[in-house]
Amino acid sequence: MNRGMGLAMMRNLVQRLIAPIDPPLMLIAGMLLLLAIGVMGSASPERLNAQLLNVVAALVVMRILAQLPPQRLMHMAVPVYLVGILLLIAVAVFGDVSKGARRWLNLGFMRAQPSELMKIAVPLLLAWFFQKREAMPRLRDYGIAVVLLLLPIVLIARQPDLGTAILVLAAGFYVIFFAGLSWKIMVGMAVSALAAAPLAWNLLHDYQRSRIITLFDPESDPLGKGFHIIQSTIAIGSGGIFGKGWRMGTQAQLEFIPERHTDFIFAVFSEEFGLFGNLLLLTLYTLLIGRGLMIAANAPTLFSRLLAGAVTMIFFTYAFVNMGMVSGILPVVGVPLPLISYGGTALVTLFVGIGILMSIHGHRMLVQK
Repeated sequence: MNRGMGLAMMRNLVQRLIAPIDPPLMLIAGMLLLLAIGVMGSASPERLNAQLLNVVAALVVMRILAQLPPQRLMHMAVPVYLVGILLLIAVAVFGDVSKGARRWLNLGFMRAQPSELMKIAVPLLLAWFFQKREAMPRLRDYGIAVVLLLLPIVLIARQPDLGTAILVLAAGFYVIFFAGLSWKIMVGMAVSALAAAPLAWNLLHDYQRSRIITLFDPESDPLGKGFHIIQSTIAIGSGGIFGKGWRMGTQAQLEFIPERHTDFIFAVFSEEFGLFGNLLLLTLYTLLIGRGLMIAANAPTLFSRLLAGAVTMIFFTYAFVNMGMVSGILPVVGVPLPLISYGGTALVTLFVGIGILMSIHGHRMLVQK
């Protein structure tokens, strides 16, 4: 009798733990994590244990977010955004300087990078903003949304952290776009951006301008600014169709690839697993994005649809920008490969997004107000 009760309690506990988990989304994310562990064991085996701890922390955060109903997320939108802005201001005043950039805030017990928080806080706030104006958003509302978006971007770009600023910009833009921004306005914004390009060029730091120039002619500085692109493209090309095999890539194992465990881990993966490995990776990302968009399409409220759509497209932006810069078709801006690159903060942020998608899917039958 006691044994039967114990088994029943264990079964109920397991059911409660997995109840908010979306099986397809978890399966896809789990397969990406397996690839990440494998390539990390080759690119930087000394960091593998630390990354496994990061994975555990990320999964715990995902589980917590998956349990929260979207109504609770909507109520958190304004406080989370305001806290993020205050932390960014604190970074500008008190932040630690590392490699010429002021991006980290020393909290005593840990170092935090508040800009990562804005990747979730900005789409969360903008989704809440348009939910409040669901009936008929006016042009003025889109203008206010752009201001709310640009405020953290300016603070992040001043650190400087162009990669994170691009990701936050993309996350906010997706919400504004899904909220019904007309094509005429987007064309006007694009024309204005092109007209402001010369001014923006002058505002860039010297190293940022060098990265853009090197993109078009990496051979102009093969041992300096062009070294990253040259070595990564050599690694990708040398992988061929089937790859050289796990831990058999010469570029990675001989340490020709810089930052091979973070921003340039795609080059390591390509050299070792070749075209077939890349097709598998692209397929998993496509399935992840497709599942996220399906959740967004079936969401019951405007807030849930906008938030799910933006969070899903963040994964697309991560993957597109990282693969583009490693392949030499985009400037190097310091964007990790989603769920694959080493790093605790970025991994937790991405799993926060997955947890939000699970929350929206798991509570889709509830009436949200």
